[in-house]
Amino acid sequence: MGPMEDSQEGELLLSRLSESTKAISELSDCRNVCKKMYGNLVRRAKLLSPLFEELRDSEEGLDDDVVKAFESLRLGLDSATQLLNSVNGGSKLYLALQREKIAQKFHLVTEQIEAALSKIHYDKLNLSEEVREQIELVHAQFQRAKGRIDTLDLQLDIDLATAQKEKEPDPAVLKRLSEKLHLKNINDIKKESLAFHEMVISSNGDPGDCFEKMSSLFKKIKVWVLTENPQVETSEGEKGLIKHRSPVIPDDFRCPISLESMKDPVIVSTGQSLIALWCESNGVELPKKQANCRSKKSGGGSVSDCDRAAIDVLLEKLANGNMEQQRAAAGELRLLAKRNADNRVCIAEAGAIPLLVELLSSPDPRTQEHAVTALLNLSINESNKGTIVNAGAIPDIVDVLKNGSMEARENAAATLFSLSVIDENKVAIGAARAIPALITLLCEGTPRGKKDAATAIFNLSIYQGNKARAVKAGIVTPLMSLLKDAGGGMVDEALAILAILASHPEGKTAIGQAEPIPVLVEVIRTGSPRNRENSAAVLWSLCTVDFEQLKLSKELGAEEALKELSENGTDRAKRKAGNILELLNRIEVGATVNT
Repeated sequence: MGPMEDSQEGELLLSRLSESTKAISELSDCRNVCKKMYGNLVRRAKLLSPLFEELRDSEEGLDDDVVKAFESLRLGLDSATQLLNSVNGGSKLYLALQREKIAQKFHLVTEQIEAALSKIHYDKLNLSEEVREQIELVHAQFQRAKGRIDTLDLQLDIDLATAQKEKEPDPAVLKRLSEKLHLKNINDIKKESLAFHEMVISSNGDPGDCFEKMSSLFKKIKVWVLTENPQVETSEGEKGLIKHRSPVIPDDFRCPISLESMKDPVIVSTGQSLIALWCESNGVELPKKQANCRSKKSGGGSVSDCDRAAIDVLLEKLANGNMEQQRAAAGELRLLAKRNADNRVCIAEAGAIPLLVELLSSPDPRTQEHAVTALLNLSINESNKGTIVNAGAIPDIVDVLKNGSMEARENAAATLFSLSVIDENKVAIGAARAIPALITLLCEGTPRGKKDAATAIFNLSIYQGNKARAVKAGIVTPLMSLLKDAGGGMVDEALAILAILASHPEGKTAIGQAEPIPVLVEVIRTGSPRNRENSAAVLWSLCTVDFEQLKLSKELGAEEALKELSENGTDRAKRKAGNILELLNRIEVGATVNT
């Protein structure tokens, strides 16, 4: 095969890979028990797209070994597409009963893609540093996922068995099944019934024993759903907005650090706005507020002409007004963006984001504060996150974090957290030297500022490169101070960050030098379930590399606390406690042999 044919083969392969990731990114959301596995695989596959796009744009030929690796990757992505399509439809009850087999399939596809990524030599490719960092991040995610199969929901197994066995199951059981299986309203019930019908047809009238079990379960869930959620039939366009009586609190309203329901949202200035939106969309009553910006019922526009005109006036003041006009306009946009989701869309569509980014450098502290908080509120909208980053906001937000008023610094930290939800932004934010400034806020901020800083640091540190940055910036010392200050209200955050840093070699070393064992053992003995789990995770990381830490743990009475944790802790805590107990047991065996 000549050079021309080689080039054409490589170009065709990159086009196919690009089309595969595009097809995966355009898949509809999954609403069944596979939602988490499905979402994780879609998110990781989508992040590979810049690799193929950049190589196509460079128009350079690919080496034979690179072509082979990409061919393996194409097969892996094809397998992923088939699997994703297979679980995003059909009977939700059938998927629930088969989810152990499905989890195994997701694991095999993950292994297939990770093996292909392992064969790619990035030094042979003409990649920008940013794309290389992103692909290495995605590869690391596939490696982590390859090392574990998603744990199954034991409560769901119990509820399925209970509902099948009992003639009239407890309503609480049926409610949980309705929520977890995403059979929440009359339209879900109709779709499930149709899926049953199709199963019978495709099995030539003999769907087997499984169908009888499913049919019995479905009848009980159906009766409960129709009793609890009596609704008239809705049009196709309204199905996505159907409200039900007892919605499950979404993951977004759980603290990303403790995973408990948030009593007080971490991003304080916008948390109640977020929760109000959720309540509104789920039919939960809240005091009604007049909104300046309402969606049109028809025509596709985001706002009425009058509302858009008002926003355009504000933008004109941002762009060309004097300092007082800019301050007032930024403050008004801050409030509008806080108020509701429609406002966030129409303010961004009007072109406000680049103007607000410019005002981050305003010499007027109050204007700067309004600008960063308006961007924070706008960033709640997923597509606005990309617009904010593309407007070059990250370095300016970091500058506000370093030099702004305390309120501006707090909201800058919260904005970085909000933007860091997207994985590629974790890399860019870390590269902009945000982490040292966040550590400073963690040390000297108000209670709210410390929480915003901690949450941002935690989220950024999911990316391995940022763990090293945080350690080098000296984060371990303030974390240990916060951990030892039980009345300071930051123990949860400090432990969660330590647990994530302990998975990095430099993190282990730095934590080990901070004399952590006494306080870790004390938390394992007396802490909350989540804190005991994180303490055990840190202790396990330290004890596997440092025999002296293990001996000290034993001397401080860790064994008794770990035995209790191995019996009564969370699943992860039980595993970590068991692992450490095995190490402690080896000390005893060694001592006996020496004697």
